[in-house]
Amino acid sequence: MLSSQNFVDQLTSKGFNFFTGVPCSLLSGLISCLEKTPDVPYIPAVREDAAVGLCAGAYMAGSLPVLLMQNSGLGYCLNAFTSLNLIYKIPTLVIMSWRGCGGNDAPEHIIMGKINEDLLKTAGMDYAVITPENHQDVLQRAVRKINEELPFTLLVKKGIFDERH
Repeated sequence: MLSSQNFVDQLTSKGFNFFTGVPCSLLSGLISCLEKTPDVPYIPAVREDAAVGLCAGAYMAGSLPVLLMQNSGLGYCLNAFTSLNLIYKIPTLVIMSWRGCGGNDAPEHIIMGKINEDLLKTAGMDYAVITPENHQDVLQRAVRKINEELPFTLLVKKGIFDERH
């Protein structure tokens, strides 16, 4: 298990300085830490596609954005990513909870859990599954992709981040 606070600190030390997203219980530790970090804005979004727009605006204003979301929202924002971020080279680090991973979750999460990797591949969006063992390497890979002005997604399985803060 990774410390949410430590991971937020790693992100901010790499220059990420604008956070938005839609709540998910698998990301609750990260969101809780962000809400308690006064010098780094966390702006809750009403939908994932709206969060993509917030990230684009933040990037154009000089920030390096992070979007926290549940994979069920990938359907909502896929068009925004393909018609905005990918075309206009607007980098965003996406931290996406992987609900329905391995078929273990509530029924409404199973289909998206099964296809979210295929959707990311089809859209041409690079991603990696983050684990406690690989998180530093994966974060470095994400930063390299962000420096190419492209989005990168970190897929987060249940239990990767602590939830209490």
